[in-house]
Amino acid sequence: MPIQACVDRASSVTPGDVRSTFAKNHLDLSDFPVLISPAASEHLEELSRRSQTLTRQRFGKVMRLFAPLYLSNECINNCKYCGFSRDNSILRVTLSLDEVRAEARELSRHGFRNILLVAGEHPKFVSNNYLADCTRILREGFPSISLEVGPMETAEYRSITDAGAEGLVVYQETYDHNVYAQVHTAGPKRDFDWRLDTPERAYAAGFRRLGIGALYGLADWRWEAISLAFHAEYLLKTCWKAQLTLSLPRLRPHAGEFQPLTHISDREFVQLVCAFRLTFPDAGLVLSTREPARLRNGLFPIGITHISAGSHTEPGGYTGAGKEHIHHTERGRILPLAENASEWALPSNRRTGATGQFDIADERSPKEIAELLQQLGYESVWKDPVLCA
Repeated sequence: MPIQACVDRASSVTPGDVRSTFAKNHLDLSDFPVLISPAASEHLEELSRRSQTLTRQRFGKVMRLFAPLYLSNECINNCKYCGFSRDNSILRVTLSLDEVRAEARELSRHGFRNILLVAGEHPKFVSNNYLADCTRILREGFPSISLEVGPMETAEYRSITDAGAEGLVVYQETYDHNVYAQVHTAGPKRDFDWRLDTPERAYAAGFRRLGIGALYGLADWRWEAISLAFHAEYLLKTCWKAQLTLSLPRLRPHAGEFQPLTHISDREFVQLVCAFRLTFPDAGLVLSTREPARLRNGLFPIGITHISAGSHTEPGGYTGAGKEHIHHTERGRILPLAENASEWALPSNRRTGATGQFDIADERSPKEIAELLQQLGYESVWKDPVLCA
């Protein structure tokens, strides 16, 4: 069924349709429009109970914790919603291998063994060789390494998997072609199909954990959710040896003063989590620290399986590494700061970390999160299991 037909179906669901869907023992993609419909939102408590029960059946009372390690905020793309966007006048930095190692040691000190290496898309500063080197120096201390970086060719990815990386995360950002063209104004990211095919190229290169998602706030949230569901269904069939995780980030304002184009309420967000869990019972659902603590606490038991904790979303955020060589970048050229300039002397919207899209809402430490999970009866798992090809 075409995506628009599914969206239309969601808006026309009746209370009787909801009851019929809830009467089924097993749900599939054809039920997804019902689960995210306005009619189903009137049954959020029942949705939540069923989602919680299914999550415990498939995953137990286990929560996997990870931390993002930002390597670089250099980028060659112009994306209207992103604080790292090329034309934003923020300070830039790419960490050296020694600085990456220092950041990782700090994360290890807090218990993390599962890290996500994050960087903007800039081949000059963030090449596949650089990413492979980062992976290689971290592999001994971190058995679970994933990346969220600019899309690459399969051959470029292969050098990174050979170095020890296991996971690749790529958001389509928006599945609406028109909105995608409007918000991606320059750079290789303008190519919708190239980005859409990224998980398959990564799978061919040997990645065995694939993460996808959309940024809620660009297009209609039900359109995005249904598109993501179709994409997930496709990947489960074509990349069947890989584990699949789904991320549901909500867009935040950023340094360029971009405001989200659409809105999804907290109640609708909870409904969305339940819908994905009930439709994809074995997929991991990821919740980041961009959501506030109170909402995260409520979502943990309902369907979430992977969470970040104690996150910093700027290069060098855990130790201050890289401050000695912060700079501006113009057309790929590094422009040094004045000798008496420092990151903290500049206006807040020009610092490396002050890009609102990536701001942290849940500032609790990893220890505080682990203690909360223990109180809820959950086991905190700090690394993913080793995967076999």
